[in-house]
Amino acid sequence: MTHIAVLGSANMDLVTYVGKAPQRGETVTGREFRTIPGGKGANQAIAAARAGATVSMIGAVGNDAFGARLRDTLEHSGVDTDFLRTVEGPSGTAHIVVDDEGGNAIVVIPGANGTVDHLSPGDEGVIATADALLLQLEIPTAAVVAGAQAARRHGIRTVLTPSPVQPLPPELLAAIDLLVPNEYEAVTLTGRTDPREAAATLLDLVPEVVVTLGATGCLYLTRGAEPLVVPAPRVRAVDSTGAGDTFVGTLAVALAEEKPVREALSWAAAAAAISVQREGASASMPYRPEIEAQYSA
Repeated sequence: MTHIAVLGSANMDLVTYVGKAPQRGETVTGREFRTIPGGKGANQAIAAARAGATVSMIGAVGNDAFGARLRDTLEHSGVDTDFLRTVEGPSGTAHIVVDDEGGNAIVVIPGANGTVDHLSPGDEGVIATADALLLQLEIPTAAVVAGAQAARRHGIRTVLTPSPVQPLPPELLAAIDLLVPNEYEAVTLTGRTDPREAAATLLDLVPEVVVTLGATGCLYLTRGAEPLVVPAPRVRAVDSTGAGDTFVGTLAVALAEEKPVREALSWAAAAAAISVQREGASASMPYRPEIEAQYSA
């Protein structure tokens, strides 16, 4: 079975649903509040596990109720948490406002994730046994670089989601195989407002780029080939939180299974389309039979 390693964050998502998100200085009345396990690392791990992979999660949670629930959620989704450490203090949290059009605004407080600033004993061994390593930027950059370099030493494919967006150090870019920004992140990283131009600029830095374009689909570039545009299924979005992580986790599984690139991208887009029709991040992620049904539709 395909093995995916994830080095990243685990947060409890504190989600407020409102008709329209408040402007600065404005108070609005929301209709619902939920606590939902999330974090970009945990989300991608759950997405990959539900898509059919064996998944190992490397990271940290606090010794609080949120940490226990995060670990329990990962384990119930089939994710191996042997390398998910428990540390003193609070777990990471994400404070999310979701409006009636499915859009969101997010504030992340790292908590325990901030302690993941290096690889611990055994982490590199887990990475070395994987078919791919998934990385994001909700833990300290030093650990992300260390993980990517460990994967490179062992010939393991690295996939980076550059979120929250920030300048990417050269030593990290040198160890990345596939970069998967959304449209905003691609523009911020390059200063180019056109997604194709942004993707082309990023392709000078890494071998492969996928720019996700929300409801439009995604744009794939690799060196020496024409750009590939893959549309997304047309659905009514309820909550887009976690859709990008669903896409990346599912895409990693598809590529590790050696699906052709277009099929892998379409498969991942089908998974993301299912997730936006449900509320929450990890709670919205589909299982493999659902993805196959959506992909075949």
